[in-house]
Amino acid sequence: MDAQALESTVSRAVVKVFGRAPDRLQTLVGGRRVNRAGAVLEPEVAAALRLLDALPESDYASLTPAAARLRVDGEAGLFGGHGPQMALVEDVEIPTFAGGITARRYLAHRDDADRLLVYFHGGGFVVGSLDSHDVLCRFIAAHAGVSVLAVDYRLAPEHPFPAALDDARAAFMFAASKAAAWGHDVHRIGVGGDSAGGNISAVLCQDLSGAQVHPAFQLLLYPVTDTSRQSASYREFAEGHYLTEKQMDWYTERYLGDADRTDPRVSPLLAEDLTGLPPAYVATAGFDPLRDEGEAYARRLAEAGVPVALRRHDSLIHAFASTTGVGRSGREAVLEACGAIRMGLGAGLRRHAPI
Repeated sequence: MDAQALESTVSRAVVKVFGRAPDRLQTLVGGRRVNRAGAVLEPEVAAALRLLDALPESDYASLTPAAARLRVDGEAGLFGGHGPQMALVEDVEIPTFAGGITARRYLAHRDDADRLLVYFHGGGFVVGSLDSHDVLCRFIAAHAGVSVLAVDYRLAPEHPFPAALDDARAAFMFAASKAAAWGHDVHRIGVGGDSAGGNISAVLCQDLSGAQVHPAFQLLLYPVTDTSRQSASYREFAEGHYLTEKQMDWYTERYLGDADRTDPRVSPLLAEDLTGLPPAYVATAGFDPLRDEGEAYARRLAEAGVPVALRRHDSLIHAFASTTGVGRSGREAVLEACGAIRMGLGAGLRRHAPI
């Protein structure tokens, strides 16, 4: 076993041990952190942050995009585990005007084929992959009772804005075209994503508003909604809570370049009209720079008459959806999101369908 593999094995073992440790031991390792709203950071999360800080090259904003992608995929394995077994996992190719992109289809049970969630991974439009979010997509398929199509959209800086959005639209249309073959209802296709993937999902819903085939539901986990300014939470959690201001700048510069940051296709919060958008579930974290802009978007949806549920997980940090394999807090938060997907797409009202 080489040094890198040994480090990964040891780190995974340590993280799992601390994820199951008593709160007192976790607090001893991670300390007690309280934000300005008076919320206390989950002890298991504080301990995990301390362990992450101890790993070499923990700040991947100082790395090349290629090295950062490897780092993020490694962290996914560290905190995600292996995920539930599926009845079907298959890679498919989605045609786009720029060439084919890969997607991965998940079915936990054959009867779940009738509802589909098209999922866009997080990673600041620069990192993240099908592999980094494999466990999360398996978890959603198993616990939300839907099929999942995860999309490997093109990443910046090699493919800056609006490449990811173009791929997202192509992926949704591809999913709609596969309704007969895959057995899902073309009017029960939802979209969802975390962080940058939440941004993509929100923009896609705006882009397809009024179209004959459009998303029936949107799942927005700690989404990026305004790249034009920094909110109070952005300043409060500028460093020390996994996602940092430095990392956000690193992402945004590579994705946007000289693009207008007030463009609603970059900052969906700034769109003039949000009426007629699909029902939404928006989840934020109490110790996340993106908390305030995510909640501001949920409020604007509600003001526009869109059915929306906003859930702040007070004691969690950004990227909690990728921690279902260790501890309990991230798992519980994603289970709640799975319940929202069930409501949003009517999962459980099954009919027999092919896979």
